[in-house]
Formats: sequence, C-alpha cells, structure tokens
Amino acid sequence: MILIDRHTRAGKGPFHATLRIKPAARIQLTDVRGELLDEFGDEFTRYTRSFYISNHTTAGYLDQRLAELLEHDGRGIQGYLQLFRELFPPGAGYVHDKMHLRTELSEEQRANEPENADSHLTFIGAGLRNSASYELGGAEPVWFVELDGVHLGGTRHRRTSVIAYDGEEEVERKVIDVASSPHAIDAQNLRDPELGFLGTLEEMVEKHEVAFGRFDVTLADGEDDAGLTVNEYETLLMNYDLREAVRNPFRFMKQTGKDVRDVLRDPRTIPAKALNFAQFDAVQVMNQVIDRIGLRDSVVERVVNRAVALPVSHFLRMKRGFSLPVLDRSGDGTGEIGWGTYQSPILVQWKGSGKTTRALEVRLVRFV
Repeated sequence: MILIDRHTRAGKGPFHATLRIKPAARIQLTDVRGELLDEFGDEFTRYTRSFYISNHTTAGYLDQRLAELLEHDGRGIQGYLQLFRELFPPGAGYVHDKMHLRTELSEEQRANEPENADSHLTFIGAGLRNSASYELGGAEPVWFVELDGVHLGGTRHRRTSVIAYDGEEEVERKVIDVASSPHAIDAQNLRDPELGFLGTLEEMVEKHEVAFGRFDVTLADGEDDAGLTVNEYETLLMNYDLREAVRNPFRFMKQTGKDVRDVLRDPRTIPAKALNFAQFDAVQVMNQVIDRIGLRDSVVERVVNRAVALPVSHFLRMKRGFSLPVLDRSGDGTGEIGWGTYQSPILVQWKGSGKTTRALEVRLVRFV
C-alpha cells in the first residue's frame, strides 16, 4: 500500500512530496520515482534533479552509480541483496537480537522488537543510503529498498520523502574535527551532542537560512581505515555485531557446503588487526555463493567481482561519506536536518588513526 502526501510550494521552489509505504514482504522494492511520475507527471519531471530520503535504518536507497551498474533492474538488485543476505542471514547468533541483553527496552518492547540485526548489517554492507541524489532523464526507476518490512511483531509503516529541483548552490564548506576513538575497531555516534558535530550542522543551517538542501559529509584526505554510514546506533549492534563483520565479513555466513567450510577460516583465529586476510578466501567464498543462488554470468556477478578485487577492508562497500537532508517540514521557510527517529551518522574505523581527532569535510548546498 502506498499513499502520497504532497508538500509543495505553490509556483516556486523545489517540489517536495512524502510517500507512506506499507510493505507486503520482509524484502521489497518500491519504485518511488514511478509512483511520482504516475501521480504528478510533468509537474515532477520538469525538474532535472531529485533527492530521495529514507527515515529508516533498514530501508533506503542505492546511490545512482551502483543502481546504474545493476542496470536499474529490480531482479538484479534483488540478486545483489541476496549476496549480502547470505553473508548476514537471519538468526545467526547476533548479540543485537538477544533481547534479554537490550536493557534500553521495556518488557513490552522486548516482546515486540524484531530480531533484525541481519537487516542492519545488510543495509550497511550493501552500501544502502539514508538519502541519494539522482539525475535521470527517462523512465528509469528509483527503488526504495525494504529489508525488514514484515516481522513476527507486525508490518512496518515507512516514510520516504523526495525533493525535486533544478540546481544547487554551495553556501558553506568547512572541516569539523571530532575526537577519534582510542579503540582500533570502533563505531562512533556522530549524533552524540558531546562531539559537537550535530550542533555545528544546525548552526550552519540557521546561519544561511536554508529551507531545502543537503549536507555532504566525507572523510578528509588522509583519514584512512575508516568509513561513514547512517544507521541505528544501538550499543550491542555497534559494539559486537558490526565489529565482528568488520573483522571478518564472513563471520555470520551459513556454512552450507563442505567447500565453503574448507575455505572459511575459523573467525576466532583471526586477530582484530588482521583485516587483510587472504583475498583468495573472499573470491572463493563469493564464487560459491554466486553459483549456489544462480547468479553466474549476470550483471550482479560483475559488480561483486569489482568489490572483491578491492582490499577486503572495502569489501562491505563502506562509504567514505554520506548525505543528510535539510527540509522545510512546516512550510514556513525554516529548514531542519531530516533525521529519522533512530538514524545516526556513524564513523566506523577498523584501525586506529594514531591521532586524537579525525577530520570530516562538510559541504552545505541549497536546492534552487
């Protein structure tokens, strides 16, 4: 079920609409651009650019380049996701899913909270984004990728917003230093007020009176062995499950055949610093997964072959940047950062920086 709430400025400014989606399956693709084309036609397509925003941590968008590599094809994207679902299968002993350890939840919440660590890790590992910019001229779809739509506790209710516009202007660019973690492998919540990162972004929006726009945040040159994502900063997920996935991307994978068992190392024998374990292992394991789920000689195989040709520390497609939306939700011209309730920008590192801070380059643009 899809409902469209329209929020546009009459006769001027960017086009802004919000869709409410009730998924019918745990894994589901919804062509958001197609829905808007059907509903608004030329009123939507007259804009040359669009910015797609998810409020969620287990549902989001592929960046345009990856979508193009997969030929915007829904079946190809499903196959691509299946590879990461093999790496992070449901019920693989994730600490996040051990509800008796989730002390932040009430008894009632524990009874209804879904066991979905696999969806969070798939979101991060497959390179899904909380928001993505597209420039398309034809009828190509833009897929809202749902990874946890239906669970034992019920069905999700999702919200995704789209801003269409013609151009953008840079209003400020700066470098923000945040305290680096003393731990070699760690994940830091950049939404934590004590780091000062969020406060700086809010000051930039207020200073320049941006109603609709975007923050682009990237690791500065020289900030190595680290990546950025936007997801739920839940302590057990970050401190245990994500760390294990960074140490060894195959840690949770179901060992369904003798050959796979022979190739995979026992993760307990891999020290935390040994992220560049034999590239041969990665290639062999992914080839077997591709064979088993029938993706040989497909565009998905070509995309994955590119991934495993990279250093294994990049295998999970951990990005060096993310974007955050600035939205005028009230219609009075006042912009605010478009956070979902559980969304946090997260700095992940798999090797200590050797410095007391890490530098993040921040760029604020206004949509016009």
